[in-house]
Amino acid sequence: MKGKVVLITGATSGIGRACALVFGQAGAQVVVTGRDEARLAATAAELTQHGIAHRTVRADVGVEADSARAVAETIAAFGRLDVLINNAGISMRAMFQDADLDVIRRLMQTNFFGTVYTTKFALPHLLAAKGSIVGISSIAGYRGLPGRTGYSASKFAMQGFLEALRTELLPQGVHVLVACPGFTASNIRQTALAADGSAQGESPRDEGKMMTSEEVAHHLLQAVQQRRRDLVLTAQGKLTVFLNKWLPGLADKLVLNHFRKEEGSPVK
Repeated sequence: MKGKVVLITGATSGIGRACALVFGQAGAQVVVTGRDEARLAATAAELTQHGIAHRTVRADVGVEADSARAVAETIAAFGRLDVLINNAGISMRAMFQDADLDVIRRLMQTNFFGTVYTTKFALPHLLAAKGSIVGISSIAGYRGLPGRTGYSASKFAMQGFLEALRTELLPQGVHVLVACPGFTASNIRQTALAADGSAQGESPRDEGKMMTSEEVAHHLLQAVQQRRRDLVLTAQGKLTVFLNKWLPGLADKLVLNHFRKEEGSPVK
């Protein structure tokens, strides 16, 4: 990562923020985006404390102009772009029959179109560097999850987009990694959208028993360095992908039962 420039979307908390630190400590110059000015300032302070060269950009990936500006400011600051990490994302927790359609639209706009927009504007620079495009997807990109229809759809869409793009870019030498961390300790469940579009507030899971964001970031760094194609993390995540491929009927029942047991689950 020495001398490399890394742009990370949605990097004010969780996996994104951890990636900024881990890639920065490996020698990269990092640019982090986010919508919350206070969280951006806190992330910047932490990067400064670790002596990491960085820039912050207040931007919403779901807004095309913001995505273009984030890439433009990266190039203005550092003159190149080697790694794009499409990390920004939101989740949901509601049965489809109860959810406002706007919840689905918001998920697709951030998780899918946010990846499309930022990748589009970053691509000329990544082609020049023969760099890496990373999509932070989810096990929900392999296996639809009850109570997360919009989230699952957005991650399936992201993975289809990146798989097609990877194939297009094979002759040009650009690396594309689809990473599925599995359940990770972060704030994505607290900010997940309820049926009416409001933030869920409390996580329904024991965050202390999950893989940490820092562990995920270290795995991501290694996967980028090795230019891996796919990354699926946690034993539960790997088992889910395996069962869904080879025993899909059993996976349906196991996944349903698993999400029924979640505290306050909308899944019946």
